[in-house]
Amino acid sequence: MSYRIDIATDSALRCFSRRRFLSQAMGAAVAPCLAAATQEDKEKLPVVPKRVERAFKSPCRQPNDLQFVPEGLWILDQVDPNKALLVRPRDGSVIREIQTESIHGSGITFGNGSLWIGSTKMADPKDPPRTLKVDPTTGKTLRSWVTPGAGVWTKGANATPSGAHGLKWVEGKYWMAVPASGKLYLMEPETGAIVRSIPGPGVRTHGLAWDNGYLWCIESNDRAIYKMDPKDGKLLARIQLTREDPEPHGLDISEGVLWYCDASERPGTGGWVCRLV
Repeated sequence: MSYRIDIATDSALRCFSRRRFLSQAMGAAVAPCLAAATQEDKEKLPVVPKRVERAFKSPCRQPNDLQFVPEGLWILDQVDPNKALLVRPRDGSVIREIQTESIHGSGITFGNGSLWIGSTKMADPKDPPRTLKVDPTTGKTLRSWVTPGAGVWTKGANATPSGAHGLKWVEGKYWMAVPASGKLYLMEPETGAIVRSIPGPGVRTHGLAWDNGYLWCIESNDRAIYKMDPKDGKLLARIQLTREDPEPHGLDISEGVLWYCDASERPGTGGWVCRLV
């Protein structure tokens, strides 16, 4: 299903002033100008051949992002209010779960001893989407920041605020995919400041992974995972999934193998955690 995106306005996000929104959406620094890739550009990219292997059915209903840590694999459930589950990657058995304050969360990563979660909505619908720093033991929100570039996803006649759809910790900072802005942001975690931004690979960017100096980013509408240059957002290659495969939402990498999850509830494919081999 395709989505149209409208960037946030004062009426849609009342607490988010136009001046503040524009300043945050532009970012403290923007990578050298690179036009967003067209569909024709994407189709010309080298295709990395991969086969989808279903690893396990998620213990939560709507697994929306993944993050590997030494103890196991964190899965963020999109069912509100969101739980985060630490599981064993070999079979999906639960080590522990925490209740978070995230609403419709779509991104999770780990760094500085904390979980970082992109809450795409808030308990009070008048509030703008925020990024949460979360205690991985209790689920308590330690701090939060307004998500830069947040805006309004329009699906038919319904418009609701939406924030980050993928986070990934990299060398003391984290990358964040924000579909409404069409950008990926590199963030200072403890201040919420934007280091810089690059164009995303489409209008429905989602999970992120970091591998040997390159970003991998899901574009759910394309059912593709794009390899990107983090300096300027240039697309370098793609992994193409089929309509029969579970839909790509969350993403991470472990020992050189990309893993993804499907938060949809589509019969036969929804709720799976998969490996690309």
